[in-house]
Amino acid sequence: MSSSPLHSIFEPATRDALLQRIERLTSEALPQWGTMSAYQMVRHCMRSERMYQGEIRLKRTVVGRLFGRMALKSLLKDEAPLGKNAPTHPTFKITEEGDLEPVKQAWMALLRAYGERPASAYAGFVHPFFGAMDREQIGQMVYKHTDHHLRQFGV
Repeated sequence: MSSSPLHSIFEPATRDALLQRIERLTSEALPQWGTMSAYQMVRHCMRSERMYQGEIRLKRTVVGRLFGRMALKSLLKDEAPLGKNAPTHPTFKITEEGDLEPVKQAWMALLRAYGERPASAYAGFVHPFFGAMDREQIGQMVYKHTDHHLRQFGV
């Protein structure tokens, strides 16, 4: 019995569906779990995209070196959403507030960039927790992370 491939940010239809969900996000949206505001969540996700796209580079964490590969395999085994209230790297914690609309547009531009960059742009990527990831794994994790936070805000 073969399983179907997981959703990926590199699939145009999947990316478009996420962008449509982001459009529905408002500053009045309250988190269904966690403490981030919609603004903080969008900024958190923007930093994540910048990491996956190579703009932000982080060193491997000790815990990641011990458990990262196993955790990645577990997260990408099926379409199950990411768990609630997972720990996050300090680089991705946002405390400031601001205007949601411009950061939403900036986040959407970062997500669109996944469809514009060559596959080779992701060669050699190393996640601070999961370790070395190939393009397929990146695409699946970006989808899962984005979906997770959009679910968090009910969109």
